[in-house]
Amino acid sequence: MSHPVLTTARLTLTPVALTDFDDLCVLWTDEGFTRHITGRPLPEEDVWFRLLRDLGHWSALGRGNWTMRLRETGAYAGSVGVLDYRRGVQPAMAAPELGWGLGAAFQGLGLASEGVAAALDWTDHVLKAPRTVCMIGPANLASLRLAGRVGYASYAQTVYRDEPVILLERRSPPDLR
Repeated sequence: MSHPVLTTARLTLTPVALTDFDDLCVLWTDEGFTRHITGRPLPEEDVWFRLLRDLGHWSALGRGNWTMRLRETGAYAGSVGVLDYRRGVQPAMAAPELGWGLGAAFQGLGLASEGVAAALDWTDHVLKAPRTVCMIGPANLASLRLAGRVGYASYAQTVYRDEPVILLERRSPPDLR
């Protein structure tokens, strides 16, 4: 099965690959990246397990995390994905989950907006998901603003792994359902 490559004005999004491992190790030690996700940098072993999980998403579900690289230089910026992590939250996240993150050096440049828009366009037109969800910590104001700009609205506040989170949902455009 061929996995989709997406492009934006400044990014190329490719399904995560084993060759991304070194870049992922750098990303997961970046406190500007990890502070709202895990709250701490991750050791290489944990990064490896995350990479294997992401590869499995593509194999099992035909969707997953894309690696975001700058088109001009190939620099690794971060990831965006359409996921099914089966998170243990109530209410359950009963729809594909959108997730994204950029290294600190790439934040504030509009790159997350580009990557999220490309992933949502693919989700709407190819996956044809009538609804997507995301989970964001209340202190992650940049991601909450981005989620709002692309059409997400809060539907619940809950706890995930002993931390408060906001669950948000976005309905696909009516003409695409």
